[in-house]
Amino acid sequence: MSDLPRKAVTRTAKLAALPLGLAGRATWGLGKRIGGKSAELVAREVQQRTADQLFKVLGELKGGAMKLGQALSVFESALPEEVAGPYRAALTKLQEAAPPMPSGTVHAVLEERLGEDWRELFLEFEDEPSAAASIGQVHRAVWHDGREVAVKVQYPGAGEALLSDLTQLSRFARLLGPLIPGMDIKPLITELRNRVSEELDYEQEARSQQDHAEEFAADPDVVIPGVVHQSDQVLVTEWLDGVPMADVIAEGTQEQRDRAGQLLARFLFSGPARTGLLHADPHPGNFRLLPPEGEAGQWRLGVLDFGTVDRLPGGLPQPIGDSLRLTLSGDADAVYELLREEGFVKDSIDLDPVAVLDYLLPIIEPAQVEEFTFTRSWMRNQATRIADPRSPAHQLGKQLNLPPAYLLIHRVTLSTIGVLCQLGAAVRLRDELESWVPGFLTEDEQESVVKELAGEAPAGA
Repeated sequence: MSDLPRKAVTRTAKLAALPLGLAGRATWGLGKRIGGKSAELVAREVQQRTADQLFKVLGELKGGAMKLGQALSVFESALPEEVAGPYRAALTKLQEAAPPMPSGTVHAVLEERLGEDWRELFLEFEDEPSAAASIGQVHRAVWHDGREVAVKVQYPGAGEALLSDLTQLSRFARLLGPLIPGMDIKPLITELRNRVSEELDYEQEARSQQDHAEEFAADPDVVIPGVVHQSDQVLVTEWLDGVPMADVIAEGTQEQRDRAGQLLARFLFSGPARTGLLHADPHPGNFRLLPPEGEAGQWRLGVLDFGTVDRLPGGLPQPIGDSLRLTLSGDADAVYELLREEGFVKDSIDLDPVAVLDYLLPIIEPAQVEEFTFTRSWMRNQATRIADPRSPAHQLGKQLNLPPAYLLIHRVTLSTIGVLCQLGAAVRLRDELESWVPGFLTEDEQESVVKELAGEAPAGA
């Protein structure tokens, strides 16, 4: 059976080739400059060759290697434009267009997991995958009752490959830094490694997806495919047609970009309140923009892949809303006290509350106004401010701590902002925060909103 490249030594050698290849291209570039080519032209050639190798290696290996590539794809907004260009195309490919596994391997998995008569479950089954991702690929089919379905088949050896890749990538993290300039890759790899068992559990994924599908069934703006069938290594869900988010990013109208951005923010903030779950893999490959229904309808958001979720039975933690509200009000001492209580500032460290406030305010600028236009330049400015060793924000940021309970929420928030910046979307983020994030409004403000929605006049009116 042909499956993922499974020998650890083979996979390690391929992963090691990434930083070694970068070093070789740097030497090649130096030779080109000595030979008379301009520094700018040589730099572009080096970045393009590096991006091509990045897609080839991470896509071919799939597993943890590709998972890292998908996670990195949402952060290209933070890179300088001259660097981001080559990586944008390469990383976008990784979202759903990796090299597929042979149809014979797919058939063998289906026979093993669904039985020798697996074809009787389908009226039609397309051997050519519609998407290939980090641990599995998706085939379009027609279920025996006539429904169009998506059949997600897990790669043989995916678990072993995930753990092996992420362990090796962690060792190479410092050397991989130049592949995505300005990114600290190691914490991201560590967090991905901690989620391996969840990522491989299709039974848990099916439950998470069905919980969302039932909760959002009557929602006019968000569409989530229902689960049709699940077994070990195979997940069958309703098929969802729509425009891939990557296509909206590349060539969508401004209306589509704004609508996609607003609904993405709404889904990710409302999910924990409505289902007790946070979709924790918000890269563009997991979203579709669905056409309006009827003349008066609007574009809708389709959501895929619930393999990684954060379980938040009480919704998003209230300290998130409290800290946003207090920061926006300029109450430096209250913000600092709350951050210390939640573990963002360790007991052994003393910081200037005003400096902490100054650090946070630019980051939450989108929550300060009625509507904020997310752009790549805004994202780059924030990344530069925090990553530049000469910046006071960098020095302060190094002293802050990220408590484990907030780790996944933090990554999802950053990833979502990255996608919004890729879209260049104008989003009424404050509306979503007021509606779905506990603590963002005071109790009096919340009561006033509830009365307004119920048609009652506010007190004192």
